[in-house]
Amino acid sequence: MVAVLVTPSVADAAPPGVDAADFLTAVAEDAYELVAGLDFVSPVVVTSVPGMEEIVWPGTPVVEIPDLSGGALVEAAFAALPYGRQAVLLSADAPDLPPLLIGKLFRELGRARIAVCPDAGGGTVALAAHLPYPEWAAVGFDDLDPVKTLRASAPGSRMVARGPGWHRLRTPDDIRLLDPGLEGWDNTRALLSP
Repeated sequence: MVAVLVTPSVADAAPPGVDAADFLTAVAEDAYELVAGLDFVSPVVVTSVPGMEEIVWPGTPVVEIPDLSGGALVEAAFAALPYGRQAVLLSADAPDLPPLLIGKLFRELGRARIAVCPDAGGGTVALAAHLPYPEWAAVGFDDLDPVKTLRASAPGSRMVARGPGWHRLRTPDDIRLLDPGLEGWDNTRALLSP
């Protein structure tokens, strides 16, 4: 299972002249489309933003959680997942993430309890875990060095794996990080095109 985590903070990266709510919807829909296009996984949307049912295909679970932050948000998101033994939680503000990186996180779960796709600027793009989510894994998506934090709290040194990194859109300046050569992220691309 791969769950797209949609929080109100996704709107913070809307550039000047772009409606924040429209930006959030476009970015979240692109992240969802990325996940929905993967083979052998079930997509889910976990959100504290109302109306996300509008961006998903019929039959895709949309699970509402309280508006939280930090480790409490991550724990609530994993706890809200409807089923599964392994899951990836993808931040919705990574609409151009190459699908291969999600596959690499699942591969890392073959040897570790948790795997992290770190944000190149600090923080987490995606977090993979065996379920139920471990109690010792108190980390938020905006923690500066999630791998270090998780390894410090893990009961064993090999329980946390680091996958390849990527980027998230957290400020308007981060729009420059979007890779125009990558397929996907059509809604975000259309919204940002003049």
